[in-house]
Amino acid sequence: MPERPPFDPRRIPRPPEPPEGTRAEFTALSVRQVNELVRGALARHLPPTLHVLGQISNLARPTSGHVYFTLKDDYAELRCVMWRSSAARLKFAPEDGLEVIATGGIDVYAQRGTYQLVVRRLEPRGVGALEVAFRQLKERLGREGLFDPRRKRPLPQVPERIAIVTSPTGAAIRDVLQALARRYPPVQALVFPVRVQGEGAAQEIATALRTLNEHAQALGGIDVIIAGRGGGSLEDLWAFNEEVVARAIAASRIPVISAVGHEVDVTISDLVADVRAPTPTAAAELATPVAAELAASLARQAARAARAARHTLDLAGARLAADLACEGLARPLARLRWRAQGLDELQHRLRHTLSELLRRAREYHNAAALRVLAFRSGARFARLGRMIDRHTHRLWRGLSAGVLRGDRRLALVLARVDKAGPPARLPLLAEHLKPVEARLRSITRNLLVHGRAALTLRMEAIAACHPEHVLRRGYSITRDARTRELIRSVRQVRARARIVTQVADGEFRATADDPRQPELFD
Repeated sequence: MPERPPFDPRRIPRPPEPPEGTRAEFTALSVRQVNELVRGALARHLPPTLHVLGQISNLARPTSGHVYFTLKDDYAELRCVMWRSSAARLKFAPEDGLEVIATGGIDVYAQRGTYQLVVRRLEPRGVGALEVAFRQLKERLGREGLFDPRRKRPLPQVPERIAIVTSPTGAAIRDVLQALARRYPPVQALVFPVRVQGEGAAQEIATALRTLNEHAQALGGIDVIIAGRGGGSLEDLWAFNEEVVARAIAASRIPVISAVGHEVDVTISDLVADVRAPTPTAAAELATPVAAELAASLARQAARAARAARHTLDLAGARLAADLACEGLARPLARLRWRAQGLDELQHRLRHTLSELLRRAREYHNAAALRVLAFRSGARFARLGRMIDRHTHRLWRGLSAGVLRGDRRLALVLARVDKAGPPARLPLLAEHLKPVEARLRSITRNLLVHGRAALTLRMEAIAACHPEHVLRRGYSITRDARTRELIRSVRQVRARARIVTQVADGEFRATADDPRQPELFD
């Protein structure tokens, strides 16, 4: 468009001169009229669109949604206003000290008599608005701890149901579904269709994440959510850089895998999500195991667990047999019989002793009676006879009571022996063996769990060290075609020797030149 001529104050129309002799009030203008004249002059003689470079200062954002600030450089300042409709389209947050390029037109604020730049578009100088918005949001969410690795949750090893939040017509959904069907066919995929670019796409993605969390139980349980889309420009991927999506991912109770764009694309969703996948296909591979590998691993773990269980049971059986072979358990009645035999011997000795005492007492009594009869005379001998009779009666009574007490004690001892015998102790021993059996089962289960975990770790280490993984990274293995011997040094190479080189997807044959014999015309 043609450039406008520079502003010339002489071109502003002036009111007609009042006739001579008339009063001065005839030519007086109101303040508003003057400001309107200035506004019209500026509108006629200034371009409708100006691009102004400056630094933001005195930034104000009242509740009305309008943005007021001042652009300044080293020599001057310019008041600016950005109406709410234009401010809502900003991708970054203006802040004091930020150098920007403001695009808009000059207008006069008649109420104050000042002119200002009405900004329709605002861009940071040197970088795009999207880069500044990305940096600002990343710094703010980082201060809040949304990128903290400690809040990220691990993915389930074997998911049953996966929800996919993406466009139903894009290439990402086809790649994810094909990868899921190839790796783990039993998994169920729930597709939540949303827009992944354009106005309102971020709000749809955040709403989908919240809806899946709220109705996960009604949907039969969701183990993992994959949110993403295919590649594109920064503007195309911008929905996954919105704050509303980042906070919805952070608030999700279900682990979220972010799969946006290609490997070089990094979004705010990737930083907040529990796991970042470089592509949608990689997200499906991270979320599911390979069915064949899982079945083989489970079979190996089951076989090892069975062997460990058999070994544990054999060991426990051997220990139990050794315990049962002990004399106390093998012949529990032997000790009781020995005690019973000892009691019989004591009873026999007691009876013999009592009989001996009675015999001696009877002999002593008979001797005393003979002496009494030999010397009995008068009343004194009668009293002595009666005394002897009383003592004899008391002696017999005491001996009889002692024998009875011995019999009672013997009966009590025999009753206690019967009570402590094997028929009474066997139930107690059975109750004692129950917790031993429970502990044995618990130890067996713990051995199975730890064995399964150790097996998983070793299988992962073995898979990581497999030569095929090394070959996929660009390495190769060279052998002699005739002897199949590995070539580790140039000294093993002969002129015109046939060699075989193995790479990740196969092998090829070639003829080697002797590196010690340079070509004649090199």
